[in-house]
Amino acid sequence: MDDIDELMKRIGTGPVNPRLDGIEDAVFARIRANRAARSTGLGFAALAAVGAVILGAAGAGPASPAAAAPLDPIGVAGPLAPSTLLLAER
Repeated sequence: MDDIDELMKRIGTGPVNPRLDGIEDAVFARIRANRAARSTGLGFAALAAVGAVILGAAGAGPASPAAAAPLDPIGVAGPLAPSTLLLAER
C-alpha cells in the first residue's frame, strides 16, 4: 500500500487537468440558477401556507364554549352496571 503523503506529492506535482479550466464559472452559474429557482419556490410555499391556514380556520368554524365533562373516579359511568340497578330498586 502506498503512503498517502507520497500520493499527494505526486498529485500536486503532476500536470493540471485541462477540464478543470473554467469550472468555477460553471459552478457559480449553477449556484445562481439554483438561487433563482429557490426564490420562486419559496413564494409558492408561502402562498400555500397562507391558504392552508385560511382553509383550516374556515373549516373549523366559530368556536363554541366547551362543556365540562362529569367526573367519574373509575371511568365511564355505566347506567346498566349492577350497582346502579340494585340501588334503583330501593
